[in-house]
Amino acid sequence: MVTIEDYKIKQPKKIIDDLDIQIIYIPLVSKMGYSYKETVKPGDYVCIGTVIGKNSIAEIPLLSTVSGTVVGFQDMYISNGEKVKCVVIENDFKEKYADNPGKKKNITKYSKDEFIYLLKKCAITGMSGSGFPTYIKYESDADYKYLIVDGAECEIYASSDSARMYNNPEEILECIDAIMEIMHIEKSYIAINEKNSTIINKFLKHINSYPNIKIYPLIDAYPTGYERYLVNEILGLTYDKFPTQIGVINENVSTIYAIYEALKNGKPLTERIVTISGNGIKNPGNYKLKIGTNFNEILLKTDILKKIDNPILIAGGAMMGKSIPNDNLIITSDTNCILVLENKEEEVLPCIKCGKCTEVCPVNLIPSLIMDNPKKAKELEINKCMNCGLCSYVCPSKIEVREILKEIKEDMKNGL
Repeated sequence: MVTIEDYKIKQPKKIIDDLDIQIIYIPLVSKMGYSYKETVKPGDYVCIGTVIGKNSIAEIPLLSTVSGTVVGFQDMYISNGEKVKCVVIENDFKEKYADNPGKKKNITKYSKDEFIYLLKKCAITGMSGSGFPTYIKYESDADYKYLIVDGAECEIYASSDSARMYNNPEEILECIDAIMEIMHIEKSYIAINEKNSTIINKFLKHINSYPNIKIYPLIDAYPTGYERYLVNEILGLTYDKFPTQIGVINENVSTIYAIYEALKNGKPLTERIVTISGNGIKNPGNYKLKIGTNFNEILLKTDILKKIDNPILIAGGAMMGKSIPNDNLIITSDTNCILVLENKEEEVLPCIKCGKCTEVCPVNLIPSLIMDNPKKAKELEINKCMNCGLCSYVCPSKIEVREILKEIKEDMKNGL
């Protein structure tokens, strides 16, 4: 059990981007489980945006994030804790592009087909959650009415989205406006924690130029960034599986910036901001890193590690993150936060039926009842579980309730 301390960077301004990483590892398996067949071999020279892997299901290529030489393949850890095969590229730091990105003055002038084509070509995926291919949200012929942009960033420690919003409010607004124009969306809301007043004020300086874009201040609580919560809180709507079923598109704010780079500059998704924090880090900060960076290389190039007893590495926030066995963790598009924390072992006791897990569950489940009756998990609506971890956090018996529920859901999926 990890003891949580408040190491969150409240008003992030500086983005550290001066790390030159020599060796890049591009995973051939995504967090969602998409497997890519490599299209390169050792000795091949690649540029930024060169296709290095193809998938027969998702219409989105696997791209090199640097220019340099393919030196081989190696198994490495990704943010879901799995070890997967990666294409290993030696960076030559020349930043050569496979296609010369071209700057577009007015990004509202794309057709819907051009927009979707660009999302595929630039390999834009969700930058929170599972790394879902972004183009899929826009393919439908549904009548989209609302775009909700998630800048809540309610996860403990994480502040990478806040850093992006602080530094790029104008670009984010320009991109939201373009998506609304392309998709004929009526109104957009940017959801931001009400305590992030500095960031809210940065948006308010420019938002008058966009009358159909509104700031929606959220209460300072976890898990307000949960997609179902946002849709219900802002619009008063509910849905079955996906918000697109009710005419709503939900995007993470960092994904919006990646879309902006694709629309404005023709740039593929090659980098992201990552919060590096925890009580095992001397100076928590936000780092702009190439996708494919090995966290171990960051530790070797910086003096950020603090000596603590029994350290644990977590990919993601303290509540929804995943423990990784060692520091050879590869940055992927969804890696918003990496934590180094002191792991304090605590005795796990039997469930005392106190009901605390039920009290805090944001989707009104009864986790203790599901644990006792895994065969009735579907009947008890386990599919509503968002893996937020609040049940584990409040459990006085120190039971890892979230992990047990995840295992039950996985068994259901596999027909067990």
